[in-house]
Amino acid sequence: MQNRKIDLNELAHLTELFHLFSSGRHLNRSADAALWHELELQAEQYQYLFANLGFDLRIDGRGFAWFHDEEGNQNINKQSRHLALLLMVLFDHQADSGRSLGQFYQWTIDNTLLDDIYGKHQGLLDAEQLDRDALAKILDNAVRKGFAVQENNHWRLLPSVYRYLDHFQAITEHASESDIAATAYEEDESC
Repeated sequence: MQNRKIDLNELAHLTELFHLFSSGRHLNRSADAALWHELELQAEQYQYLFANLGFDLRIDGRGFAWFHDEEGNQNINKQSRHLALLLMVLFDHQADSGRSLGQFYQWTIDNTLLDDIYGKHQGLLDAEQLDRDALAKILDNAVRKGFAVQENNHWRLLPSVYRYLDHFQAITEHASESDIAATAYEEDESC
């Protein structure tokens, strides 16, 4: 595998994909079908080439891809933290409304929904110095990074949001397991 040759002529969108991924954006099958098709056709070649350039191209079967970076810079971490918080309160609100979290890409996120979310979670959002207007700015940044699209007067989340949902579900699972272990310990102590 070390002597493997790559025919760059076969990688028709190499420059475009490299610029997209290296800017911290995500590629989503539903948002850019042509680029996604190119990536799917030559996935192994792109991953091999980018790995040799020091990048970890991750392709998720649910329809999104990105350059994975364990380190990140502080600005990206702050933006990611704000997006994570917004998504967390959005998921909480939608779950309380009986909506399936796995269908997030079908939700319409408009100003009315943002008002509801802000009203419900104002204390938490204020603690992060995020006012109601900041929520729309976070979604605009999510559009630039490939986590959402803006359509008319609303936003729609893209499959790359699974990265956050997977993380939230893992945290919830871990918390549930900890609660079960604590309950079992308390029951053993009372015997």
